[in-house]
Order: sequence, then structure tokens, then C-alpha cells
Amino acid sequence: MASIKTRGRTKTSGSGARYVAFRKPKQYELSGKWTATAIGQSKIKNQRKRSGTVKQRLLHANKVNLFDPKTKKHSVVDVETVLENPANPQYVRRNIITRGTVVQTSKGKARITSKPGQQGYLNAVLI
Repeated sequence: MASIKTRGRTKTSGSGARYVAFRKPKQYELSGKWTATAIGQSKIKNQRKRSGTVKQRLLHANKVNLFDPKTKKHSVVDVETVLENPANPQYVRRNIITRGTVVQTSKGKARITSKPGQQGYLNAVLI
């Protein structure tokens, strides 16, 4: 089921009569599906958007670009598991990564700063 990204109205009028749709949704009004980025072998899906731009969707990831604020250095490390997710507590159980997720890496705890479902990579800051 595709969701529509236009501003909708109520399903009924003031008297309680049901509104009837005057047309089906246009393709540009339909939004894309949500990408649940999980821990696993890296897999990226390219999705064409308006005006020919391409949005990379990260489906699975096992590496993260980690920034250490003390040493001001970047490194690529392995993601072990999801520890905390402010978006939804159920994402911890399912190991789903979103922006703001706290993950356990080989160097310690890190907070994800990128949007993996829209950017195609994982950036994180060591906590």
C-alpha cells in the first residue's frame, strides 16, 4: 500500500456524509517505502527520484565510519549490535538502525549521525 504525501482532508463532511475521491493519486504524490536498515552484509539499493536524481537506500550494513572526538580521527569499524534506539524501542530487538541509534562497535558505543535509509552509508560519533 502506497502512502500519499499530499495534505489530506477528513473522510466525512460536516453532516457525516462520506467524501468520494475525485481521482486516483498521481505517481508524484506517492511516497516511497520506509527502509529498515539492519545489521548484516552491506547492501545498497538505488532509487530514482524526481529530476533524475538517485537516492541510495542502505538495506544492510556491517561497517560504520566512526569519528573519535578525543583524537579527532576517523576510522571504519564493525557494527556488533544495536543498544538503544530513541525512534522506537522495538528497533533494538530487531537490530534496525536509524539516525540517533546507539550501537556497539569494536571501539565502544557510538551514536549514528547519518540517515542510512536516505544516504546509503553509516556515520557515527564515539560516545
